[in-house]
Amino acid sequence: MTSRQKIRFSCFTLEGLNSFATILYFNYLYFLMRDWFGFDNKHNLAFAAYLGVIYVPAAWQAGKFGQRHGYFTALKIGFSIMAISLVAGLLLKSISGQVISASCLTIGMCFIWPTLEALVSNSETAERLPNVVGLYNVVWAVTNAVAFFIGGSLIERFGYKIIFALPLGIVLFQLALTFWLHHHATEMAREALSKPKTDLPPEPHRPASPRAKIFLKMAWLSNPFSYIAINTLIAVVPGIAHKFDLSPMLAGFVCSLWCFVRLGAFIVLWHWTGWHYRARWLIASFAILIFSFATILMSPNLIVLIIAQIFFGGAIGLIYYSSLFYSMDAGGETRGEHGGIHEATIGLGNCLGPAVGALSLQFLPQFQNSGAIAVSALLLCGFGGLMAIWKTAQKN
Repeated sequence: MTSRQKIRFSCFTLEGLNSFATILYFNYLYFLMRDWFGFDNKHNLAFAAYLGVIYVPAAWQAGKFGQRHGYFTALKIGFSIMAISLVAGLLLKSISGQVISASCLTIGMCFIWPTLEALVSNSETAERLPNVVGLYNVVWAVTNAVAFFIGGSLIERFGYKIIFALPLGIVLFQLALTFWLHHHATEMAREALSKPKTDLPPEPHRPASPRAKIFLKMAWLSNPFSYIAINTLIAVVPGIAHKFDLSPMLAGFVCSLWCFVRLGAFIVLWHWTGWHYRARWLIASFAILIFSFATILMSPNLIVLIIAQIFFGGAIGLIYYSSLFYSMDAGGETRGEHGGIHEATIGLGNCLGPAVGALSLQFLPQFQNSGAIAVSALLLCGFGGLMAIWKTAQKN
């Protein structure tokens, strides 16, 4: 394995571990808030919206920070903040303690994702970029699905302390790996400078389509709406579990299905590039997202819940993949900043969906499905915006 391959493998290792640690913590934090402090759907949705408010500016600024001050510096800061936050969460048993811990952990996490996205994509040509982005998506989706699937089992075996202790161990290992990776990358850069330069300039990055900016706008609009659906769903999983009388373990088994479907979608989209710069795939996925989301939240039985998750996971897969691929493909030498914008759009969705759901439950508590209907209406507004961008582009 060459030095460059070692660095690339280490970056993907950091990515996979970070996905596992953050999903184990954040997805089951809502169960903890329910069981420790009596949070219901409304409270968990409001909490999720609050964390989304933090995520938007933090991701945007962290992406800029990594671009300007160095990717490894950003990683070290991010992992350090995450480690301190997890220790605080492990020790503090009050509501305020958990809120502060989750807030700081969210900020720390924002230094990680834009940086990793830029690191794995850096110096890649337009021809190699699709393969790199595909592998990136598959890696985080695998550990994401596994963490969601087994998280409930871990809680039943070790208690809620596991959602702090296990991620803490992972984050400390990531921090050590980052220091090693930084040293190794610095040595490799010195070796490269000592070698005689060739007369051939590096191949410039170029967008794969002259309409790349239009598709980037469409993807950046679609992605926050997909996370509106995702984070609304995650926040109400404890409520779904209560509805069908599922333990945290069974809820993890049943409600993680869409994560595995998303993983399958990533694998297909990685190897088949026919969807690149074809609007009908993104438009169809958005439409399926709206229908499947509403069906999941209002499902009358487990069979309907499972079937709806299949469509939901596939739609989410293409929308997220589009946002990241177009961000990196059109990003050129500012991929760190573009990665930050990509993550900030995720934070926007993290905030808006749960906020709308919480407000609907606050002011329309007499309607059982008011939250699902309100968020679905918000998704329809996003679909209208997507179509408006595409029709405007067609006229120009």
